[in-house]
Amino acid sequence: MAVHIKVDDSPAQTAGAAPAVPMGKVHYPFWFGGSASCCAAAVTHPLDLVKVRLQTRAPDAPKSMVGTFGHVVKNNGILGLYSGLSAAILRQLTYSTTRFGIYEELKSRASSDPNAPPGLLTLLGIACASGFIGGIAGNPADVLNVRMQSDAALPPAQRRNYRHALHGLVRMTRDEGFASLFRGVWPNSTRAVLMTASQLTTYDTFKRLCIDQIGMGDSLLTHFTASFMAGFVATTMCSPVDVIKTRVMSASAAESHGHGLLGLLRDIYRREGLTWVFRGWVPSFIRLGPHTIATFLFLEEHKRIYRLVKGIPDDPHSN
Repeated sequence: MAVHIKVDDSPAQTAGAAPAVPMGKVHYPFWFGGSASCCAAAVTHPLDLVKVRLQTRAPDAPKSMVGTFGHVVKNNGILGLYSGLSAAILRQLTYSTTRFGIYEELKSRASSDPNAPPGLLTLLGIACASGFIGGIAGNPADVLNVRMQSDAALPPAQRRNYRHALHGLVRMTRDEGFASLFRGVWPNSTRAVLMTASQLTTYDTFKRLCIDQIGMGDSLLTHFTASFMAGFVATTMCSPVDVIKTRVMSASAAESHGHGLLGLLRDIYRREGLTWVFRGWVPSFIRLGPHTIATFLFLEEHKRIYRLVKGIPDDPHSN
């Protein structure tokens, strides 16, 4: 991410004043996106767990978000809402660090003028590429995340009982082979492309509209507004692929044997009709909306503190 600094070289600058920061590009650290996403995941993990439970629920399980919350707390306690948190953090450290880092780096290279940012099509292309790579990088942790969140909902004999993310990685590799770490990688990568394109691109677009067209400042309200809209768009775009990804990743090796992606879609349609496309949309939005908002608020705060530490003045055009 690049920030351009303008130097005030007018004679009105008083002698003895602090020297201006020289003009040039300042790149934010690559890991800022992953760090911000980890902070957001720690806040929104219970919502993500409920979404996964709804997408993989048994016929006799609760059908509503509130009912699922109550079922988890009743059977597993409050801490049950944080099942799989270590896998969720590992996922953000791999998936989000990769996609945010590549997106910000390519975006900063696509335009050297903060007043003339990359166009929408350029941003979409950058987002699709970074999302695809991020989806592959984060797939092992994503498989673990889905399995650990849905584990308590399975019959006792079918539970995997991973103690934490690293234990799960070892168990999966030993019991199911290395390839199991990349189960569902194509729907997951497709989802990552859609997520990054609809989340990061729309955030940048809405943020610039708020600042340049509506006249809002580069403030907390602007960040909240842009991230809320980005979360709404991302949830709608990703819902069908998210359901497929969750079903594929939560399946055991025996269940998935002989069933390709088309076979899975056929089975889901035969049992549930077209309603499967948006199953869990409300909890997905209730989870992804706050997660998107929290991610971008944490990210903007990372950047603000970085500028403060480095002595870089705020730039209202910076993204």
